[in-house]
Amino acid sequence: MSKELLQAGKIVNTHSLKGEVRIYPYCDSAEFLCEVKKMYIDNEAYTVASARVHKGQALIRFKGIDHINKAEPLIGKLVYFKKHEVPLEEGQYYIDDIIGLDVIDIDTGTIYGKVVSVFPTGANDVFEVKGDKTYYVPKINDVVKQIDLINKKILIRPLEGLFE
Repeated sequence: MSKELLQAGKIVNTHSLKGEVRIYPYCDSAEFLCEVKKMYIDNEAYTVASARVHKGQALIRFKGIDHINKAEPLIGKLVYFKKHEVPLEEGQYYIDDIIGLDVIDIDTGTIYGKVVSVFPTGANDVFEVKGDKTYYVPKINDVVKQIDLINKKILIRPLEGLFE
């Protein structure tokens, strides 16, 4: 799978006789998914004709899929989008862009390691950082001071005891 394609969700069922599909979002929210204008399934582009949120899932109808019989073969398929086709607001980022960034103490310059994964916890994301040890850094304003995608680093001010 191309690095420019990001997994957005999975088609879990059809929704209506008109060809809508229910997509369980793997991204931030069903609302975000409904902003995507073009999705990719099995490396084929599908243009979104309509999108709305229903019970935490995205209800999407693709152009050319106008009946349940055309939508049913899509059940179980993963849905992707291209990063450059879905611009983010200031201060937002794709998790894919965080992986590999250096995590550095803003006050001492200590490099703790690189982000190897990001866990959404509901309240906030947690960065798994691997260096000499493995650390878990909560993405809260008191800790994460700057995410610098250009210079590939995250500046933090650890809470007392975080790295002990």
